[in-house]
Amino acid sequence: MATLSERLPENVPGPFYVTLQCIDCDLCREDAPDIYRRNDAIGYSVVHHQPTTPEEEARALAGQESCPVDAIGRDGEPGTSA
Repeated sequence: MATLSERLPENVPGPFYVTLQCIDCDLCREDAPDIYRRNDAIGYSVVHHQPTTPEEEARALAGQESCPVDAIGRDGEPGTSA
């Protein structure tokens, strides 16, 4: 489960974040390329845009749910403690 203490600093500020548990599988980027992008410098996906509409939030959640290693978190969800 994603925890805030493992949040990558390359994520933009906001509720969704990717942690250092990312295995760079590309699934979140396929589901929500407007939210998640690969950071080539670190070799992981990061949140480059926080959702601002219900549609974007639905895509961000789809990307979170598709993560095979639970490396995507969201502030305020169970299991996301600092």
